[in-house]
Amino acid sequence: MPKPIVAVVGRPNVGKSTLVNRLAEKRDAIVHESRGVTRDRSYHTTDWNGREFVLIDTGGIESLKSKDTFAPRIREQALAACDEADVIVFVVDGTVGVTDEDEEVARVVRKVDKPVFLCVNKLDNPETDLEAWGYYSLGVGEPRAISAGHGHGTGDLLDDIVAVLPEPSDDEGVDPNDDALPVAIIGRPNVGKSSLVNRLSGKNRAIVSDVAGTTRDAIDTLVQWKDQKFRLVDTAGMRKKTQVHEDVEYYSLVRGLEAMDRAEVALLVVDCSVGLTEQDQKLAGMAIDRGCALVIVLNKWDLVTDEQQRTDIQSSLDKRMAFATWAPAITTSALTGRAIDRVLATTVRAAEAHARQIKTSQLNDFLSGLRETGHTVSSGKRRLRLQYATQTGTKPPVFTFWCNAPDLVDDNYERYLENRLRESFDLEGTPIRLKFRRKDEKA
Repeated sequence: MPKPIVAVVGRPNVGKSTLVNRLAEKRDAIVHESRGVTRDRSYHTTDWNGREFVLIDTGGIESLKSKDTFAPRIREQALAACDEADVIVFVVDGTVGVTDEDEEVARVVRKVDKPVFLCVNKLDNPETDLEAWGYYSLGVGEPRAISAGHGHGTGDLLDDIVAVLPEPSDDEGVDPNDDALPVAIIGRPNVGKSSLVNRLSGKNRAIVSDVAGTTRDAIDTLVQWKDQKFRLVDTAGMRKKTQVHEDVEYYSLVRGLEAMDRAEVALLVVDCSVGLTEQDQKLAGMAIDRGCALVIVLNKWDLVTDEQQRTDIQSSLDKRMAFATWAPAITTSALTGRAIDRVLATTVRAAEAHARQIKTSQLNDFLSGLRETGHTVSSGKRRLRLQYATQTGTKPPVFTFWCNAPDLVDDNYERYLENRLRESFDLEGTPIRLKFRRKDEKA
């Protein structure tokens, strides 16, 4: 049985994300004084008194007359969260009283036959600051005073939430998604990351727009393909640091890097109509530095109309990704669904290579073959001799070579050794790490 779900809803800038962070005892949700920072719905697992549940942080629901480009889609995401949830926490701002937008949210919440907690937030002294009578007009039950920033009233709120959650089953403590492969979707703004997630999942899980910077949080989406489960993390588009002007964009960059840290595979989404850029190159480098397997997804292939464009794309790929020629590239279109199965199949193969373990006997047979070629490095009378090797890590694979003179190993020889390893073993899609030790050293 999946964990019960609690949706946190309200108009923009009432402190929903602050409350989610307080209840989850984490800082997963981006918090900023700007209006409309949260757009998609994001999921955060927490527990209270031994009872686990999932909090959904939603975008602010605005009036149907709002001129905000994203307002209708944010509203759709919030409504989807209400439908999905077992309990709803409706947050209003206690410093301004009831607004027309609060009443709009109340109309949405009243249609849902589920337990609702009306939380009047931003009250530093909840016992004396709440003028409750005004909030009864929302028609969703008794208002309760809280301060998400200071934590006032949140313990009582958690007690009451847990009390109305569905009864746990015997297997609730077992997370059926523990075996899901974590995959980070990375790329520059507006290259089609959210469209790709929606196509892969078959749901409108993330807001898709042609306005750059739509996704600001990192959002998990679970996908089943054949016998493999994936946890796709759609990250905000990451710009050059010099172009990160807003505080919110800075936090989005941090979230993107965190998504890579917990992913095994990174899908670098590239806009084919532009080709690979310097920023794509840097993002690939970030993923590799963090030990992720890497698949390059050349999206918007439907916009490539002539042979010259294809040649230019291949040229930019060869030039920009010369440091990661082992990373497979898939041409696809999130819009039309072209080659979507190939993206998933290639992701699985990259993950398998990322976790591959090669026997020590195979590695030493490999070394015997290298010795027969006679290729090595030397300095004066000193000559490098590789004595034996073993694999000392996975995800990504780490190979340790014991030798007589580790200081003789230069970048060229390391690249030569990596290329020979890749020729001998199936390591497509994963970075590998090489270490060199004297025979009397530990790995």
